[in-house]
Amino acid sequence: MRKAKALIFEMSKAGRLATDLPACDVPQAEISSLIPDKFLRQRSAPLPQLSQQDLMRHYNALSSRNFGVDSGFYPLGSCTMKYNPKINEEVCRYPGFALLHPLQDVGSTQGALELLYEMEQYLAEISGMDAVTMQPVAGAHGELTGIKLIRAYHRHRGEARTKVIVPDSAHGTNPATATVCGLETVEIKSHPDGAIDLAALAAAVGPDTAALMLTNPSTLGLFESNIEAIAKIVHDAGGLLYYDGANANAIMGMVRPGDMGFDVVHFNLHKTFSTPHGGGGPGSGPIGVKKALIPFLPLPLITCAGGSYGLDFDRPLSIGKVHSFHGNFGVIVRAYAYIRTMGPDGLKLASEDAVLNANYCLSRLKDDFYSPFDRFCMHECVLTSAKQKPYGVRTLDIAKRLLDYGYHPPTIYFPMIVEEALMIEPTETESKETLDGFIAVMQQIAREAASDAAKVKSAPSTTVVGRLDETTAARKPVVKWTP
Repeated sequence: MRKAKALIFEMSKAGRLATDLPACDVPQAEISSLIPDKFLRQRSAPLPQLSQQDLMRHYNALSSRNFGVDSGFYPLGSCTMKYNPKINEEVCRYPGFALLHPLQDVGSTQGALELLYEMEQYLAEISGMDAVTMQPVAGAHGELTGIKLIRAYHRHRGEARTKVIVPDSAHGTNPATATVCGLETVEIKSHPDGAIDLAALAAAVGPDTAALMLTNPSTLGLFESNIEAIAKIVHDAGGLLYYDGANANAIMGMVRPGDMGFDVVHFNLHKTFSTPHGGGGPGSGPIGVKKALIPFLPLPLITCAGGSYGLDFDRPLSIGKVHSFHGNFGVIVRAYAYIRTMGPDGLKLASEDAVLNANYCLSRLKDDFYSPFDRFCMHECVLTSAKQKPYGVRTLDIAKRLLDYGYHPPTIYFPMIVEEALMIEPTETESKETLDGFIAVMQQIAREAASDAAKVKSAPSTTVVGRLDETTAARKPVVKWTP
């Protein structure tokens, strides 16, 4: 049963205070002399008036309506919403890290520079790259940096390469990044089995090909087994391979993008290396490159000589800065703690468990939902509501019904080349019991679709608000309270 929660303005009672501050000891005349009258408020701000206890209870009640990894299973496909170890939070709050200022002299920031330098070495080893920059602060920002590097590389060689090839299963950021960088996107169709169509790729490349942007495993949750042939086709045409690292949680410790033939790779530290994720941030998208692209990396580069760390700004071919300082440092510290805690064997085990969990979900659910690809998946699996379609039940209905059972829905309607897609990524941090509970609810919803479709189509029925008009909510959002 839904219960409306009063807005904090509606709870206001004149005269109640949540603060007990002493009277201002600065004379009004002195205030007026320091601050021009036009900047002084002439009447009190129309803020709600509540007691401290009511204020605390109000916000605690609101916080309980939030959903996150710490409160429940979060199976978003292509997003890797896994548990964030709390030791990472403790480490990033060490005063020597948390209170550091990026404009301090390098002599007083040696510990932070050492951490950044070592993190670059770790990511280079994990990815099979020759150098890494930690500057990009999100995956899309990493993509932007990577494509700018590729463009600078071609221009330095005197080549006018203007086209970026992306598969039709690509993340939406891939074609967007190419466009922002002033390049043209060329889309190629996938083979019916979900893999890149080699013939279509061969037909698309040419002297104007700058790069192929690819995710492996792909956004279909499938490994591109022809990756070496793909790399040869692109390299023979003079192009470079860009690796979208969104799905790296399936391969870390198992196989390296650099060994597959990729020239540039971005990592999402907030996905693969277990740091807070969502709500527009925080994020981190370091870029790794092969040797030929090192001269173009953003400046400054962190150097190490005789155990002393410094910053190299003397890089004439650099694309320049892509971030104010050295990246989203707090996220990098968390990811550093994660890598040091896990070690090589732990990272490999995480990938193995992520793949195992996804295939477990796929094997348990493919009889109740349609599986478009008859093969093992990697760290995420794709299902559809094709079996529920005869009852008038769509993927959106299934996602809404999951809310009634207390589960955050998986990604829906992506990849867009799969009609009515449900994309489930359980990650390696969920137990078998958690997966079994989710699977049981999904199977229950499949039964409900056949026996009581109206219940599923009208869901959710137990949440604070019912089903929204999503089109109006997106186009005409109400973001301000009006009395």
